[in-house]
Amino acid sequence: LGEIMECNTSALCDLYEDDVEVVEPVFRSFGGSSSFSGSVVTVSCYESTGLIRAALSEDGTGKVLVIDAGGSMRRAVVDADIACTAYDSGWEGLIVYGAVREISSLKRTSVGIQALGSVPMGADEGNGGDTMENVRSGGVTFRPGMFVYADETGIVVSGKELEEDESIS
Repeated sequence: LGEIMECNTSALCDLYEDDVEVVEPVFRSFGGSSSFSGSVVTVSCYESTGLIRAALSEDGTGKVLVIDAGGSMRRAVVDADIACTAYDSGWEGLIVYGAVREISSLKRTSVGIQALGSVPMGADEGNGGDTMENVRSGGVTFRPGMFVYADETGIVVSGKELEEDESIS
């Protein structure tokens, strides 16, 4: 897929302190790309994957899917198959307020994936939930159209797209 967009959240905080919100450090990196950024698209679903699969089948170039799974650690809403769909559709990354599974496979997929944790039980295929709603997680509100930046240090969001000075990264 083209060049992977690397971002440096520390540098972005230094450059844009008044323009960013820092997400509380509740997420861990599980994907093959530890650094990703893009425009926010949201899905809210609880222990079901139907809406996630539908969203990820759309072109994800320049986008990050923020998934509100209600913080559930009982059933994983992202697995290897879903991560492959995200990769195939060009998504930059996934932020999951919930669980993922099949960690070894996720690490081999060139998609950024941040989640609360992992659990082996998969979610059902149902279509319950909503799309393009505000998602509150990690002390911030992810709104569709905002911009999110993630790396190994953390996650920041902004209401506008941020330019990072190349000499800082």
